[in-house]
Amino acid sequence: MIVVTRLNGPQFAVNPDLLQRVETTPDTILTLIDGTKYIVAESMEEITSLVVAYRARVIATMMEMADDALGDTTVSAVTELKRPSLRSLPPVPEAD
Repeated sequence: MIVVTRLNGPQFAVNPDLLQRVETTPDTILTLIDGTKYIVAESMEEITSLVVAYRARVIATMMEMADDALGDTTVSAVTELKRPSLRSLPPVPEAD
């Protein structure tokens, strides 16, 4: 969860996995996937940083839990965190 602030002061937590978009008009508006909208005091850049930090915490916690469960055993990531190699793709045949 990320903690954000309503314009009138109270803070609340949002699940960043439910964010559909973040707009600045000039207020920052969070739109969830169900259409719910929240106007918050944080800027778009701050929201982006909060989401990135949240996702990093999730990955770090997963790796820590894997280390605790497996000791010194090496754990392979499900998804490799590296740039894909640039390889040439076969040409697409043209339709008649």
